[in-house]
Amino acid sequence: MSATAAVSNLGTRTRLALTSVAVLLLAAGALALAGSGDVLVAVLGLLFEKSTLAAALRLSVPIAFAALGGIFAEKSGVINIGLEGLLIVSAFGGVYVTSITGSVWLGLLGGVVVSTLLALLFAIVCIEFRADQIIAGLAIWLIALGLAPFASTVVFGSTNASAGATFPDIGQLLADSGIPLVSTAGVAALDALAGVPFFGALFEASPMVYLMFVAVGASWWTLNRTSFGRWVRASGENPKALDTAGVNVSRVRYAAVLLSGVLAGAGGAALSLSLGQFVGNGPTMVNGKGFIAIVTYLLGNYNPIGAMLSTLLFAGLDALQLSLQGQDVLAIPRPLVRTIPYVSVVVVLALFGRTRIPEAAGEFYESGEE
Repeated sequence: MSATAAVSNLGTRTRLALTSVAVLLLAAGALALAGSGDVLVAVLGLLFEKSTLAAALRLSVPIAFAALGGIFAEKSGVINIGLEGLLIVSAFGGVYVTSITGSVWLGLLGGVVVSTLLALLFAIVCIEFRADQIIAGLAIWLIALGLAPFASTVVFGSTNASAGATFPDIGQLLADSGIPLVSTAGVAALDALAGVPFFGALFEASPMVYLMFVAVGASWWTLNRTSFGRWVRASGENPKALDTAGVNVSRVRYAAVLLSGVLAGAGGAALSLSLGQFVGNGPTMVNGKGFIAIVTYLLGNYNPIGAMLSTLLFAGLDALQLSLQGQDVLAIPRPLVRTIPYVSVVVVLALFGRTRIPEAAGEFYESGEE
């Protein structure tokens, strides 16, 4: 299957979803203000502002990484609804390591390590001890929800903590590279491209945005073009056949769940280090992004590219509602404006959510089972 075929195989569902949400937003704006043309023009203007795309890209990073991790885990037969918890612990881990070392890259590594360790615990409980995967996933989330703010209080004296550093944008990263041609001509080219309306935001983004796109492509390639990807898919669809072929199903599932920890860890650390702080109040700064990630990969039908498109859909709507609140464009209460991305996702799932779940997802398998 070619990359082009992969995109086309996302199905009409994703294309219809994108179109329907756009129509719903325009219709809602028109109905809310009795067909005010000025308001519709203002909404469209905000939608295509460079700042809206910049916010959408930033908001996409933790969701996309968590969604990719969820795809690998669930494709292997392990339903990991603990992605929210992995994002929480990695967000704190990234800030903690950065505050000690002063390096956001070491902070990113620290967040990945913490998330992977928690994913390992989840894998042991589900694969080795046959725990119910849904309950275990909820337990991981609740553990993280209590542990990260507690650790922040112990270490920093508050549930909120500062990392003391943030990820540079790509231009600053090139300027600091010390490579003569890159730090001059490269930065000049980026500055010129950044001036392009709307799409210029792509050239002012954090390095994590570029890593996100790389991770999406690498995940698609791994699942569809490597032996490991075939093992992962077989483990979730027909583990007995994989076992008969001489491949250890448990090892494949362990590897897939650990990979989900790595990817979710990158997303959680990117979330906190893009802001330079960890916020542990209430549902923490993660605030449901792990659960949204589950929705995005289900809507994308376990295709990394589809999950990315679904993530951009949600993040774009989230960025739009933030802009609408800041501009006071709509004459409706702000709490109602904040529901735009969530209501849209529910509508899309209700209309187009016909996802095919892996046959053996959620089922325990032991080598030699009949």
